[in-house]
Amino acid sequence: MTERATLRTIDGQPVLRFERRLRHSPTKVWRAVSEPAELAHWFPTTVETELRPGAPMRFTFPEEAVVDGSWDGEVLEVDPPKVFMFRWDLDVLRLEVVPDGDGCRLVFTHTIGGGDIGRLAAARNASGWDQCLDQLVTVLDGGTTEPWENWLTPMLRYHDEFGLGFGEVRPAGDGWELRFARDLVWKPPADVWALLVEDTSPEAGGEPPVRATNDHAPAGPLTEVDPPRVLAYEWRHDGEPAGRVRWTIVSDDKLGVRVELSQTVPAHLAEVRATALAAWHLQLDLFFSAVHGDVRCAWDADRVEELAKEYADRL
Repeated sequence: MTERATLRTIDGQPVLRFERRLRHSPTKVWRAVSEPAELAHWFPTTVETELRPGAPMRFTFPEEAVVDGSWDGEVLEVDPPKVFMFRWDLDVLRLEVVPDGDGCRLVFTHTIGGGDIGRLAAARNASGWDQCLDQLVTVLDGGTTEPWENWLTPMLRYHDEFGLGFGEVRPAGDGWELRFARDLVWKPPADVWALLVEDTSPEAGGEPPVRATNDHAPAGPLTEVDPPRVLAYEWRHDGEPAGRVRWTIVSDDKLGVRVELSQTVPAHLAEVRATALAAWHLQLDLFFSAVHGDVRCAWDADRVEELAKEYADRL
């Protein structure tokens, strides 16, 4: 039985899978995972719908969450007391109740919409559903649920397990472009920008803010500044212009907020790619933690070396 989430690609789509062994009858569990009044005890939103295929669904978060409560879901399958499947915006959720001895197993899958961009959110979705399923077990057992305060640690753990932090290398002109994308959940872009630039007011031609740079891509002057979206600068090798580093903060009303980072590398500097990838990988890990309130100042050179070896094997 799978206690932790797994992530697979099925028919080109990322799919999270969870499994829980429950000490309750299939009928009781079915009510808990299908009836809106029961879902309210553990599901992350309130749900309005009818239990029939084709019925529209509305999901409403608390006021502070980034969801408007529109009717943007649909019941896809209802097979009591076995299967309840529905679409929630771009995603498809399927809950299957399987009799097992004196209880049952709940198999829950979440097909994440949005392709490669949607996949970036797998870690936050996995850690969020872990909390929800833990609440479901507590409610079924007659206990009282407590707010989940530590979101960052489980997100980081799943992020590493799923390999979501790795960058890619694409041919670009006479050389390559190193590219990363990192889900930042629903942090407001203005807050992300403020963290990136800290207490500076960057302008084209000036120096890049320290948090946007690292020693493996020595920074030249800023070439593009468009708050709170874009920050780009020239990077140098042996004091000479070598390419461009670009930070882009993207806000998507369906997929959340993410940061995209790229660095162009000319063909004659192919040997720097693995170390540059490793350095940005670690830097984005630190940036993600800082966005969520955990500012870590230490630069782990051993981690960069370890990652550089892994990237070298990939290239």
